[in-house]
Amino acid sequence: MSDADVELPESIELAWGLRERPGKGPRRSLTMEQVVAAGIRVAEADGLPAVSMSRVAGELGVGTMSLYRYVSAKSDLLELMADAAYGDPPAPRGPDEDWRPALARWARANVTAVHRHPWTRQVPVGGPPMGPNGVRWMEAGLAALRGTGLRGTERLSTIMLVSGYARNWATLTADMTEAAAREQLSPDAVGVRYWQQLARLTRNGPYPAIRELYAEEVDGGEEEDFEAEWRFGLDRILDGVEVLIRSRTAAD
Repeated sequence: MSDADVELPESIELAWGLRERPGKGPRRSLTMEQVVAAGIRVAEADGLPAVSMSRVAGELGVGTMSLYRYVSAKSDLLELMADAAYGDPPAPRGPDEDWRPALARWARANVTAVHRHPWTRQVPVGGPPMGPNGVRWMEAGLAALRGTGLRGTERLSTIMLVSGYARNWATLTADMTEAAAREQLSPDAVGVRYWQQLARLTRNGPYPAIRELYAEEVDGGEEEDFEAEWRFGLDRILDGVEVLIRSRTAAD
């Protein structure tokens, strides 16, 4: 089967510039970029729940049914909005850069993209990346692992693992930041309060492991550090990938 025989969703063809206008019927009055940008404006102003086909159509000054000539469903629009909001991937791996710092930069950029547009974390992941930016991010992640000796499926699984960790971390920290803001507190203050409350709740009863953890934190005088937590988790993932890469090198 040739590339020309592969069927693509119309919204994806429009997003990639593969379909300029319908084969028959009236000429489109908008571009896909305008439709997606309008959806993003609504999400940025009032949150993702405010995004509807009618609201976006109103933003553009057209009838609601007009939007269905660009996207077949609201879910398609949300996916394209998230793809556009993610923006450009980080700079590609440099000629003298090892795979590990390159992949760490890529992971950090994923977190930054979500924090820049927090509503994107609420967009369901409907499948592998197909939008223009999503595919470029995928390319950048895979390129970071070029020359490591990992098989193609292993490179793909690695970037899925790393991006999943990044998305989960970005979602968790964004949720906590928003919850703290609603209480007019800083995330650090919320964290301190949590440990104080947990200490009271578990002072007695079958929670020796929690009490031991709390005692170690108090004795060590360590404050909650989101950045340290992020690095710890990412380093453990990359440590595992490095072990696999070394095993491939040893086998060769």
